[in-house]
Amino acid sequence: MELASLRGLPVQPSYSTLRKVVRQLKKVPFDLGQFEVRYRTKGKLIAFDMVPDGHGRKALDLGCRDGYWSEKLKRKGYAVTSVDLDPQYPAGLRVNADEELPFPDSEFDLVWCSEVIEHLKNPAYTLGEIKRTLKPEGILLMTTPNRGLWIYQFFERLGVPAAALQSEDHVQFLDYKDMKSLLGRYEAYGFFPYIFWKSTIRKYADSLSPTIVVNYVNQK
Repeated sequence: MELASLRGLPVQPSYSTLRKVVRQLKKVPFDLGQFEVRYRTKGKLIAFDMVPDGHGRKALDLGCRDGYWSEKLKRKGYAVTSVDLDPQYPAGLRVNADEELPFPDSEFDLVWCSEVIEHLKNPAYTLGEIKRTLKPEGILLMTTPNRGLWIYQFFERLGVPAAALQSEDHVQFLDYKDMKSLLGRYEAYGFFPYIFWKSTIRKYADSLSPTIVVNYVNQK
């Protein structure tokens, strides 16, 4: 499957100044789902609130990085397999999510995949692998930046693509419609506003939420 909005957009050198401005703005205490608030951004907290009890169940933390969310899943009772392309977690396994996942079919009850898909070359393939390794009725909880956010749309109308505003290593720029094309039926969430009282929303999340929050139940 090929979606125009899923293609990696080259970042031109002329955007380097804009990126510096964006980096400075990220120091302001607004929750726009950025790396700087990765442990407390509302999008991830919404997703983690949907994690069911894990006793007697297996979870895959796809993109575990330093293992922060792996540890939280363990405290929920899960037996956690943690993987990353460059794991910084002692229990993490080195796995390239752009390739076939080294796990059997129907292995996991839960896959946690937060701020990963935007880094992948072929998200449709990876999501297919996630579905393969999930048990029937297994749950995928995923977060990713929302290209449809009004701020990005404003700048795109000025000729500045999302690629110039997001991190340099993002190669996918997704919105809620893209997620539907990739996954089919799923429950979509987001949040608004971005400081102080941050509320979980569903209506208008496609334009108001900086983060796409996905709750997908595997159907086999």
